[in-house]
Amino acid sequence: MASYLIFSTVTRSRRRLAAALLAGLAAGVGSIGVPGLAPVASAFADGEKPGARTVRPEIGKPIQAAADLIKHKHGREALEKVREADAVPNKTPYEAYVIELTRGSAASTVGNASEAARAFETAANSPAASAGEKLQFLAGAANQYYSAKNYAKSAEVAARYFKDGGAEKAIRTLYVQALYLSNNYAAAAKEVLILIQTEEQAGKVPPEDQLQLLQSAYYKQHDTAGYANALEKLVTYYPKKDYWLDVIESVKSRSGFSERLSLDLARLKLATGTMRSANEYVEAAQLSLQAGLPAEAKKFIDQGYAAGVLGTGPEADRHRRLKDMAAKNLAEDKAALGQDDAKLAASNDGTALLSTGLDYVLNGNAHKGLEMMELGIRKGGLKRPDDARLQLGYAYQVAGQNQKAIQVFKTVHGTDGAASLARLWILHLGRGA
Repeated sequence: MASYLIFSTVTRSRRRLAAALLAGLAAGVGSIGVPGLAPVASAFADGEKPGARTVRPEIGKPIQAAADLIKHKHGREALEKVREADAVPNKTPYEAYVIELTRGSAASTVGNASEAARAFETAANSPAASAGEKLQFLAGAANQYYSAKNYAKSAEVAARYFKDGGAEKAIRTLYVQALYLSNNYAAAAKEVLILIQTEEQAGKVPPEDQLQLLQSAYYKQHDTAGYANALEKLVTYYPKKDYWLDVIESVKSRSGFSERLSLDLARLKLATGTMRSANEYVEAAQLSLQAGLPAEAKKFIDQGYAAGVLGTGPEADRHRRLKDMAAKNLAEDKAALGQDDAKLAASNDGTALLSTGLDYVLNGNAHKGLEMMELGIRKGGLKRPDDARLQLGYAYQVAGQNQKAIQVFKTVHGTDGAASLARLWILHLGRGA
């Protein structure tokens, strides 16, 4: 059960994703178009040439009339002419091919996507179709099946298009979307990831709707690792607060996350502007006070007041008392800071050096505090070295040394959430935030 908790945190992103996907799908479908009638014109232009692809007059006359009607958007009348031509017996493969092509164009004119799709697919399967025409008609069939909401068939025909050598980017987009909408989420994720990686390798930013589709495809499969990777890509290229909130919450909800890292998670939320409720600010401040870091507790509280979520409502008195407590503890902490520095430096207690050094950094003495933290890590004997490096990276970030912070965060490992938080810090700081 625990491994699936991640998916209970993303209902808001799913609502956003649904709207974005609808917009993206409409744009993708509209960009592909309908095959033209060049083979029909060729049939009449080359009619007197020996060996040319030609049609008999009893078929050619109604087909020519249908083509003229299609030009003037008279699709229903054109379909009548197509049926007249189709009624002629003993058709050659090329005559049948021209009839299906014309039928597809006429049906698409009147919005009968299902009939148009079947006609274009039949034309593509004809031995009379050249290699280039076959690709054109497969693309048209995939598009029309998509418009008819027959997504599984659209994906099937699009797959044939690529297998036969097609390379249109618009068809690739349609293929991915058709896979997704036909509930083939694993294939959709695989294909859209190829699109995204192609953009990345070219030094381009992948489209946001592709990243959203990747996120949703992994979500639908309950693929926790893939979902987290998609969210990280979203915040890398589109660092919106909603995406940051989703990716941070996904770390918190992931199987194996240690509650011991709750303060570290709150620090990242404050840095990314994703703290929302009064309880979040209060809990973070209380955790800082418990850790002996009243300067940090004051920072959480001040930010909560600035955001307008503390100091109001029925809990206003509680917020004020917490603020007063943090101020009192901070005054006492500043008075005591430095009294045991020599003793700490001479001891082998790396943990005490680490916590005192962080306290210095949070109180504005970054140079001394960072030296003390580095010394604490060098002394070793730390119960949780990855936690120590996570705190050191945070201290460098507080000190404004983001590149050094990134270097330290890259050394954080483990499976309890510390490495995941460090990776998010790297993404955040890597954008110069």
